[in-house]
This record gives sequence, structure tokens and C-alpha cells, in this order.
Amino acid sequence: ETLPMVHLDKGLLERSVANVVENAVKYSPPGIPVLVSASAIADRVELRIVDRGPGVPDEAKERVFEPFQRYGDAPRGAGVGLGLAVARGFAEAMDGTLHAEDTPGGGLTMVLSLPRAKGDPDKS
Repeated sequence: ETLPMVHLDKGLLERSVANVVENAVKYSPPGIPVLVSASAIADRVELRIVDRGPGVPDEAKERVFEPFQRYGDAPRGAGVGLGLAVARGFAEAMDGTLHAEDTPGGGLTMVLSLPRAKGDPDKS
């Protein structure tokens, strides 16, 4: 309720977030929940999806967004490696960004950043 409005496509946002959360759940240790949080930063709204899985080395952080990539030893049947590529493409279609960063203490955090709707008053 306290976040600023964003102008986006609900379907693209839903699919993008679902792909990122599905990926985080897949790589999180059993019984460790994935954290999803949102905050306003300057003229953007950021959604953070945090897992406590094995993480990804810095040199591979961009590669996980390439089509048909599966990091590490993903088991057979774990997908074809399109989820994060699709999620980033949808984020960019909404004038947003999606990138990966380390989770403090271990794991990976995906940051989906979307522009604040023009004319939306500051609610912070």
C-alpha cells in the first residue's frame, strides 16, 4: 500500500516474477523459504527475490539470463533454461531491468526494477 504506482503489463509482470520465484525455489535448500520484498528507490520500484541456494559466481551472473542456460548440475527435466531469459525479456519490455546479485550470507538475489508511474506522488 505504501509503494508508488508502476505502469506495467500485469501479465508480463506475473510471468516474470513467477519464473524468477520458480528458479529461486528450485535452487533453495529444502525447508528454506524464498524471500520476496519490494521497496521504492528514487524513481523506481524494486522487487527482490532472495534465495539461500549455492549462488552463482560473478562471471556467470549474466550468463544465467541467456536462453537455454541451466546453471550447475540441474537435474534432467528441470526445464530447458528459458525461465530467466523470458523474465528479463518481459522486464525490459516494461522498461525495467532484471539482474542478479549475491545474497549476503550466501545465495542469490534477483532484482527486478521497474520505473515509477509518471505523475505518481511520492508516498514515502
